[in-house]
Amino acid sequence: MWNFLNPPAYKEAQTGTEADARYRSLRWQVFIGIFIGYAGFYVVRKNFSMAIPMLAPFGFDKDELGIVLSMNAIAYGFSKFIMASISDRSNARTFLPLGLFLSAVSMLFMIVPVQWLGAEHKTLAIALMAALNFLVGWFNGMGWPPCGRVMTHWFSIKERGTWMSFWNCAHNVGGALVGPMAVYGAMWFGSLFYGSDTSRYFLIGTYAFPAAVAGIIAILAYCLIRDTPQSCALQSIEEWSGDAAKSYNAKAEEVLSTKEIFRTVLTNKFLWYIAFANAFVYMVRYGCLDWAPTILTERGIDIKSAGWAYFAYEMAAIPGTIICGWLSDKVFKGRRALPTIIFMALVAVAIVFYWQFLDNVNIVIACLIAIGFFIYGPVMLIGVQALDLAPKNVAGTAAGLTGFMGYVLGTALLANIVIGYVADAWGWDITFILLLIACGLSIIFMGLTYREEQYLTKQSNK
Repeated sequence: MWNFLNPPAYKEAQTGTEADARYRSLRWQVFIGIFIGYAGFYVVRKNFSMAIPMLAPFGFDKDELGIVLSMNAIAYGFSKFIMASISDRSNARTFLPLGLFLSAVSMLFMIVPVQWLGAEHKTLAIALMAALNFLVGWFNGMGWPPCGRVMTHWFSIKERGTWMSFWNCAHNVGGALVGPMAVYGAMWFGSLFYGSDTSRYFLIGTYAFPAAVAGIIAILAYCLIRDTPQSCALQSIEEWSGDAAKSYNAKAEEVLSTKEIFRTVLTNKFLWYIAFANAFVYMVRYGCLDWAPTILTERGIDIKSAGWAYFAYEMAAIPGTIICGWLSDKVFKGRRALPTIIFMALVAVAIVFYWQFLDNVNIVIACLIAIGFFIYGPVMLIGVQALDLAPKNVAGTAAGLTGFMGYVLGTALLANIVIGYVADAWGWDITFILLLIACGLSIIFMGLTYREEQYLTKQSNK
């Protein structure tokens, strides 16, 4: 491992009133750091989805672009699992900004296959798009694991659902900015680079402008994030708060070898249950999100309106995620399965209305808002549950397993490739049936973890 990634050494812990005040202050500081840092990853994450409708006039087909789109999810899924094992042995303060900076550079170069290759060299252009989108996904995979590491070290299990529900809104903030950035970045800077050739303005708004913003955010994140309380001469969160997960013991504070990390994670059957649940949650999440601009533009909606629909989907997630996280902590006493099941059932209801009123733009946008409101609570809680079910020194890898299944199986294969193919071959009706089946399967797999969380109810009754 590179030396600059090594976690800082633990210092002798201070206690007392002054240390408590410093603990509280640093918790807010690192929270803000991982919030803006993670939001930055989403500024340069799914931009290609916004570019798809604009690439058609250049001679690129939907099925080809669906394959390019899938590269992001495949890379992200593998990276979130593989790079997580490195993150669990790294300093979160350096690991997260490094991944964000590399994501921004990769996104910037997405301009190249359109600007300098184009449809005249379609095979090479598609290959380069796919490779660059793969790199964007891979470096984006360096975002969640260090945030998970920070969360398990700075926030206790009894408060983690609420804190993570607020933190999880970072990707909604970052994701929501993609649509407006694509529109206004093109308006503000497009003519500067392309003069009167308006067909290429989207390259600036969709790729270059967000990349520049992400680079600035990486610097801010580095200034704010701290790795662990112990590296700041403070107690562990378990000692400071008095709350500990079922999996916590003294060994959980040690840095494990790669072999030990993977053995601990891969032998936990409950992590596999939520990993499969996550795959189907992500099929629904990105099956709706990635293809929303295409559905809307196919029905005569201009790209600016489609961008704002994309924005509304993401922003609706913020109150939904916070409510879901609060419910899991305060009403369900730290349990995650039941609120996830309830929210996924409500997502299924919204999808039915989306499907049945597909030609009514107002109802479609309302349904996208409802899906955004309900889907991100389960997305967040599955990540929290992964942290709860595994020792905190493998937290990133545990969440990485769920992310791997969510992005490789759920997003790349099912949401991008399968839905892209089904939409072309059989239309949107069959697509919506698949999304409803995915909702049902996510509920079944989450149900398998219900009993494992009941110890939290017993603790709360003591």
